[in-house]
Amino acid sequence: QNCYDIVANLSNIVNMFKIRIIVLGKFKEKAYLDLEKEYLKRLSPFAKIKLIELPEISYHKNNNLDDIKEKEAEKIIKQLPENGLVVLLEEKGTLRNSKDFASFLERVGGLGRELVFVIGSGIGLHSMLHQYSNYSISLSPLTFPHNMARVILEEQLYRACTIINKKEYHK
Repeated sequence: QNCYDIVANLSNIVNMFKIRIIVLGKFKEKAYLDLEKEYLKRLSPFAKIKLIELPEISYHKNNNLDDIKEKEAEKIIKQLPENGLVVLLEEKGTLRNSKDFASFLERVGGLGRELVFVIGSGIGLHSMLHQYSNYSISLSPLTFPHNMARVILEEQLYRACTIINKKEYHK
């Protein structure tokens, strides 16, 4: 390696994003696990990812879903780092295209704070989490299973990192 390669590698380390993804539920399907493994591998040159899987609270049709969401929110709050920038993934959050998401990631990631993305269970997130969050985003106006939303987030993080670093991926 010449000195230019070493400097380039050091600058990549300095600019590496620190990202925590908090999710309710674990993957049960191998296809999701395989996709996640691939995107986390692709993200490794750009970001240090910490994935926290919390158990969902089981419920029945006659349960009060707001109570269930509140209990899940309490679990999430315990996992929020001090001074992190918290981004809730919600149906009614701000919509961004991939380039806008990359700009958002570069802007907030450049603040040097850990970025925390929160994905709720299949019943969504409790509104109390808004007092702990800095942003609310939507991946799409379409509704996805929360496991798919997790993989879509990871792919979009990778896509954003390639856009930021001017790598060939996003057309």
